[in-house]
Amino acid sequence: MCEKIKIPAILLLLCFAPGVQAQNKELTLNGYVKELFMLYKPEQSATGMDKNWVTLNTIHNRLNLRWYASEKFTVVIEMRNRVLSGSLVADYPQYKEVIDIGKDYFDVSFIPLSQDNWFIHCMTDRAYIDWTSGKWQVTLGRQRVNWGINLVWNPNDVFNTFSYFDFDYEERPGTDAVAVKYYTGMTSSAEMVYKPGDNPDETALAGRYRFSAWDYDFQAIGGWVGPDLILGAGWAGDIRGAGFRGELTRYFPRKSDSDSEEATVISISGDYTFTSSLYLHAGALYSSHGTTGKAGGIDPLFNQNLSSKYLSLARYALFGQVSYPFTPLLNANLSGIMNPSDGSCYMGPSFSYSLQNNLELMLTGQFFFGSDGTEFGDIGQLYFARLRWSF
Repeated sequence: MCEKIKIPAILLLLCFAPGVQAQNKELTLNGYVKELFMLYKPEQSATGMDKNWVTLNTIHNRLNLRWYASEKFTVVIEMRNRVLSGSLVADYPQYKEVIDIGKDYFDVSFIPLSQDNWFIHCMTDRAYIDWTSGKWQVTLGRQRVNWGINLVWNPNDVFNTFSYFDFDYEERPGTDAVAVKYYTGMTSSAEMVYKPGDNPDETALAGRYRFSAWDYDFQAIGGWVGPDLILGAGWAGDIRGAGFRGELTRYFPRKSDSDSEEATVISISGDYTFTSSLYLHAGALYSSHGTTGKAGGIDPLFNQNLSSKYLSLARYALFGQVSYPFTPLLNANLSGIMNPSDGSCYMGPSFSYSLQNNLELMLTGQFFFGSDGTEFGDIGQLYFARLRWSF
């Protein structure tokens, strides 16, 4: 069994940059700097946290480097560098281990500097070479394999699942893979993706076929993903101007003696924007493995084991969202998730204000309610303030 290869993120950038400049090709560099402050009041009876309030401050810098080496070749490197500090770091040392987790074949996540109450974390979440010629496209390296269609729950996003609660990671995670795509028509394509792993249960080889019919976009997926074989499908279209999307994936254990279990995950959503710019969005999730009793609690801070197979601890989940721009500069948003079986719920109000063309202030919260032992009842309340400058 081979060990994961660990590569410091900054070295990847330095290795590519000299060659890029020497060739005098078209080069683009952009990104942002964000200051995010979190104030967390945990539900102490369940989390085990011994403080009334927990703080975390994050200074986040992102660099997106893209080199158009030729008409066919493009090189992309994108990094996120964060300075994290506060009582969450000082009082809970395991938080560093959660942040510095390398789940892909190449470990490009590392902590260069660390003290008792702060640390610096660097990670390269995009590092790939893209070759496009005619109807063929081949992408090699860490990339975003985006097979999801819905905006909250994505059973088809089998390669790099994301958490809806991680609102500060807009780019979403990538994965080390080789993707080969052939465009069979203007609106259709066939794609095969291979993700290497240290063992068969960490390896994936799956394909997707996309096509359009009856003013809808459809896709079918299938293959081998970790311990399971999968079959799935998805669609996106509209009904009288309202967006209508859906995804379903069926999981079958590859081995009869596997610890894995069969599962069916289905998500459906609809959204509509009125002429007044009022935006409504609703969705529902079904997970066959989920419980209809008390779901036992998620952890939005320490749980990094995300999977398209386990999008919820509950059998059923409901989502709702309303958004409205009060002015061109001020936008308000309210979203919520409910577990109808155990009665617990999440509410997420958010306000964003554009201070300048490239400077934005956001205030948001993540409020979890429910009795002990329910999916959302053992978390608590989180408050956030974020200032973002883009360049």
